[in-house]
Amino acid sequence: MKKDFNKGLLLTSLGSFWWGFIGVLYFEYVSFIGHVELVVHRCLWTAVMLIFTTTFFSKWKLFLAIISEKKKLLYLFLSGFLIFTNWAIWIYAVATERIIDASFGYFIMPIISVLLGYIFFREKLNKKRIYSIILVLIAIIILIFFNLKSLPWVGLVVALSWAFYNLVRKKINVDTDVGLLIESLYIFPFAIIVFYFIVKNGLNDFNFSNPGFSLFLILAGPMTVIPLFLYVRGVELIGLGPTGMVFYITPTLQFILGYFYYNEAFSVIKFLSFIIIWIAVIIYLKDLYETN
Repeated sequence: MKKDFNKGLLLTSLGSFWWGFIGVLYFEYVSFIGHVELVVHRCLWTAVMLIFTTTFFSKWKLFLAIISEKKKLLYLFLSGFLIFTNWAIWIYAVATERIIDASFGYFIMPIISVLLGYIFFREKLNKKRIYSIILVLIAIIILIFFNLKSLPWVGLVVALSWAFYNLVRKKINVDTDVGLLIESLYIFPFAIIVFYFIVKNGLNDFNFSNPGFSLFLILAGPMTVIPLFLYVRGVELIGLGPTGMVFYITPTLQFILGYFYYNEAFSVIKFLSFIIIWIAVIIYLKDLYETN
């Protein structure tokens, strides 16, 4: 039992580290090609990677079972739109020096998910979670009313898209990677169309004359899928509570990279808001620790 817990903790930590550090470095490095083409490659190669993993793990029967249910297909279309929004906005944040704003979104996302769980699933709220939600709302209000010109809308969209994505996926409860494959296949035709116009207008950086860099862009798929597999496997071994605490490795590393490595601007108002968010996170993590 302890061995499984330690393994789950390690896998979740690796997944969170990948999202917060390796993923940021990779997508920022290739962001010079433009965030539109980069989003296209993330969508295309994630779908290809998931086709490979579904074959490798022999999950096509599960895939066929899911697509035979119209209700699940409809929900997965909605969740596909939400995950595409999350991917697109996050890459936009990385490409436009808004990594700190994106980290803001991932700091508040679990707490917003708690609120959505109460609204849509009538999940119970204790005092600590209510305090966390109130503090997050206060931080957002401060940013809106005192810092409107540099409102971290990127972080808000990242948080809301991911929180609602989790909400929809919880509603239908399908296998994580197979569900993501179906979502990716919804996005795939649109990505192909956009890529066609990029190539037609000669704006593509992905081409056969530079195979090394083109292969590097294909890594956008594994960069998306590998940390997901690590994190989900960790959840399976140790549960949502402990992994919820470990997840905060991701926004912490994003914030550190954005502020110390990429020298992004960080105003006094944003600093005040982040202090409130960090207090909310500490309260939330304390509650997770006490209830698990």
